[in-house]
Amino acid sequence: MSLKKSVFVTLLIIFIQSSSAQQNYDSYNHLGITVGFTQFDLNTSDLNTKPGNGFVAGFTTRGSFYNYFDMIYGISFLSNSVEVRGSNPTNPLDTQNIDYTIQGVQITFQGSYNFIRNHLSIEAGPVLNINGKMKLDTDNLENYILDGYSTLRAGDIQDVSKVNFHIATGITAGMRNLRLSAQYQFGITNALNKLNDQNLEKTDFKGKNSLLILSALIYF
Repeated sequence: MSLKKSVFVTLLIIFIQSSSAQQNYDSYNHLGITVGFTQFDLNTSDLNTKPGNGFVAGFTTRGSFYNYFDMIYGISFLSNSVEVRGSNPTNPLDTQNIDYTIQGVQITFQGSYNFIRNHLSIEAGPVLNINGKMKLDTDNLENYILDGYSTLRAGDIQDVSKVNFHIATGITAGMRNLRLSAQYQFGITNALNKLNDQNLEKTDFKGKNSLLILSALIYF
């Protein structure tokens, strides 16, 4: 399934679930949008990486579940970046961090405990991450050789795994209709696994996504 089709199907699911939530949680159901900034990295010993910054925007809904517990689900679009160290094949002294961009969508489903209802809560739960390629920002660096390798080029590692699962945990604080959120996501699947099928210099890449999200939530 293509990324566009995945987004469409997910939005349809969220709409159906939101309608159901309105019926089940008439007394406590918030629909809203989220916007914010991200810091993304690949936790791997196979590449020399440096975290990069990006942004997130999406839709979210929060509904009361039981006593002090809420359920949260939503879909977000993300544009993340990461840097990988490499060097010029004709001049090894010319080394630099090579920029990559990864765009995708996330489907989240989390449980929330309210310390102060509508004002302070903690959340945790699974995240389905669907992304495109880890695309080079500058094409003329595609032949740079990555640190620790003799033939692995910057352009060789773009086709990473498209589907990954994360576990998210975070805290949300603010007012009833406007809150700030800090969330950390760590990957539980191998984000570099698809590289192992491409007959590269290395055949056992391992890496997991690491994502920090600072965002504002606006509930209607």
